[in-house]
Amino acid sequence: MATTTSTTSIASVTLEVADPETARRFYTAFGVDAYLRLRASEAHSTGFRGFTLALTVSRPATVDSFLGAAVDAGATVLKPAAKSLWGYGGVVQAPDGAIWKVATSAKKDTGPATREIDEIVLLLGVESVKASKQFYVGRGLTVARSFGGTYAEFASGESAPVKLALYKRRGLAKDLGVPADGAGSHRVAVGSTAGPFADPDGFAWEAATASTPAPFTASATS
Repeated sequence: MATTTSTTSIASVTLEVADPETARRFYTAFGVDAYLRLRASEAHSTGFRGFTLALTVSRPATVDSFLGAAVDAGATVLKPAAKSLWGYGGVVQAPDGAIWKVATSAKKDTGPATREIDEIVLLLGVESVKASKQFYVGRGLTVARSFGGTYAEFASGESAPVKLALYKRRGLAKDLGVPADGAGSHRVAVGSTAGPFADPDGFAWEAATASTPAPFTASATS
């Protein structure tokens, strides 16, 4: 299906963390600091927070490089890197609780590891992909790919650093290797020109004016 430019896209992703300075050091070491904002929060959250941030990279060696950097900086391995039918990847959980997946569609290395990220996807686990997809279309996003009631991906603007996708919550939890149960805050906020609003699963969107996220901020606004 042809991809068209969406009128609404993600301008920033803010992770709510207990200690922004500690989180800043982790994400800098991990290599994703240019794509995130951080905000101090003590909001109650238990179990699966209902989302993951996924890095797509070019080759298995690069997957290992990012996962190794995350573990060295304090991340916990949820799924060790391994080959699968679709490629190669693994899953880690940051010290602040956010879950990250790093993957490639390549099964063999064609060169040395790099620190380049091809794409970052904010993947939301939702109860109904069809209902959430319709909701976001109503907020100005354009569907780029959709597979029935199991998965939907939205087009991102040329300057948007992060793409949005939807997946069934239980399916996403299974893919990440964690129980699906969770309660309380998602501990993530999305900035866009379409905000502020909350989606059907309680994910918060906020008003944002910048087209790309500034380096880390611990302020009360994004």
